[in-house]
Amino acid sequence: MQKFTQKIVQMMKDEYLFESQGGPIILSQIENEYEPESKSFGSAGQAYVKWAANMAVGLDTGVPWVMCKEYDAPDPVINTCNGFYCDYFSPNKPYKPTLWTEAWTGWFSDFGGPNYLRPVEDLALAVARFIQKGGSFVNYYMYQGGTNFGRTAGGPFITTSYDYDAPIDEYGLIRQPKYDHLKELHKAIKSCEKALVTADPNVIALGSYEQAHVFTSKSGGCAAFLSNYNTRSDARVAFNNMHYDLPRWSISILPDCQNVAFNTAKVRIKTSQVQMLPTNVKLQSWETFTEDVYSVEDESPMTANGLLEQLNITRDTSDYLWYTTSVHINSAESFLHRGKLPTLSVQSAGHGMRVFINGQLSGSAFGTRQNRRFTFTENINLHPGMNKISILSIAVGLPNIGPHFETWDTGVLGPVVLHGLDEGQRDLTWQKWSYKVGLKGEVNNLGSPNSIPSVDWIQGSLAAQKQHPLTWYKAFFDAPEGDDPLALDMGSMGKGQVWINGQSIGRYWTASANGNCSECSYVGSFRQTKCHFGCGNPTQQWYKLPKN
Repeated sequence: MQKFTQKIVQMMKDEYLFESQGGPIILSQIENEYEPESKSFGSAGQAYVKWAANMAVGLDTGVPWVMCKEYDAPDPVINTCNGFYCDYFSPNKPYKPTLWTEAWTGWFSDFGGPNYLRPVEDLALAVARFIQKGGSFVNYYMYQGGTNFGRTAGGPFITTSYDYDAPIDEYGLIRQPKYDHLKELHKAIKSCEKALVTADPNVIALGSYEQAHVFTSKSGGCAAFLSNYNTRSDARVAFNNMHYDLPRWSISILPDCQNVAFNTAKVRIKTSQVQMLPTNVKLQSWETFTEDVYSVEDESPMTANGLLEQLNITRDTSDYLWYTTSVHINSAESFLHRGKLPTLSVQSAGHGMRVFINGQLSGSAFGTRQNRRFTFTENINLHPGMNKISILSIAVGLPNIGPHFETWDTGVLGPVVLHGLDEGQRDLTWQKWSYKVGLKGEVNNLGSPNSIPSVDWIQGSLAAQKQHPLTWYKAFFDAPEGDDPLALDMGSMGKGQVWINGQSIGRYWTASANGNCSECSYVGSFRQTKCHFGCGNPTQQWYKLPKN
């Protein structure tokens, strides 16, 4: 870590980018949200925090260093706040500034979960409440949404889109009213600048839920923040011999302690509507290639007695790992005669699986971000003699938060049990299994236009072709004209990955969004449990296509 940090800092110094060199960088950060891990590791975690801080300060950037969400950041490193609200936060020393390094503008989505909207009225209130307390600095996360191209999504089940309900969306379009309302908020805060930077606030109670935070400078400047935290009713308050109407859950900013320049709940900008319109470009020359499931075991270079953890085998070179074993069924087994199918039960540590019996898809099962572990239980069709069970285990992102990533098991870890046999049940967990990393199409780089034609693509109309569970699709199209952002509609597909000209634009999955998509009110503290939208539809249907 020290070598990496030294290299990055030196790259910045070589370009004269730090403020101490005349450049634009005024702040440096070491570590991020390490506090929960620090606590879990005890004295070792605390020792690491001190080491990281001393190492960073010793690099002599000439600008302050911060540790986000690290209560015990040692001097001179500044501990900072991340969250939906940070007015409660104070740094661990009185001489350190109060910094809000991540003001969360929304929340990320996960496949199968809802999309989130954070009302701008509440976000503006959170920022005004932080500033009126004496906060020095606000940095938004995210101000522009992004895209998790390839397999870079930062955690299990997190969608390819990282739009985050940001003021500028994933496609670079202005999201109203969030963008302009925040712009007006900061214009009002800027007009209070002289009073804010020269005085601490004097807090005056105006009622049970109402307060005034008043900043008065020696030169006579005055700024006030009038707040109403009642979630049920508006209020009329008296301040400086004048009356002010405060909507519920709002703050009014008075740059001169008289006139209201801004109220967090009064939005004067119309909501922008982004509409996806079809282009006049048609996908042409459809071709397909279907994975040969039955031959997977023959291509497997590795065998072991028992079930192995997925990431230890794949090393994250692929989302996919095949687990294959064989089961011999005696022709005298009574289930063959009474017409009752046996049941296969497979327990997985995550994140999804497709089960094939003798090369035919028998069923699928998936976990969720809240519960990665799941159990596949289906009746399966076996015949007398030797049967082949192939389980395609699917990972959907790597661990992204918490201690001891090495303990986050992924894949089929069992038990794997056959029920309904004459012998009762047969545990397959510890018999011989073969392992194969990835799909044949991945090995042959089928996502690239420059791949060697080592597989047989089948040409023809997509609608006329029989659908197979593991199929690659390829088509050609002309780039659309114009400068409008582009997206690919994957609503008709299931789950997989998409490449354009050899560049992966991410995982797609049409898992339906589950959530509470009832009315969204800006009133009251925002949490991930409120203001959902998109329920019943795919969590993500549109996938960003970069122009270059």
